[in-house]
Amino acid sequence: MAAKKREYTTYQRKVIQRFYDNRDAIEAQRLQELVTEIFLAGGAKKAERLWERAAGLLERVEGLDAEVAAAVVANRDVEALAKIAGSQSG
Repeated sequence: MAAKKREYTTYQRKVIQRFYDNRDAIEAQRLQELVTEIFLAGGAKKAERLWERAAGLLERVEGLDAEVAAAVVANRDVEALAKIAGSQSG
């Protein structure tokens, strides 16, 4: 059975296009919010989950060396993560 191709309305296509046009800004904002959440995280389990999310976001940051991103996550360096997030917003 062949899968039915999804048809989008003109409005839906525009919304999807705007999302992808602004994806860098959206992910930069998510990364900034994540820095705050990590800084305020109360428990080790919550912090671990947040660092996993940070690792996923850092993989998608354009122009960031993978080794640098891995070192930030491995060392749990909130200050370095904040600097990366700040550099992405501008």
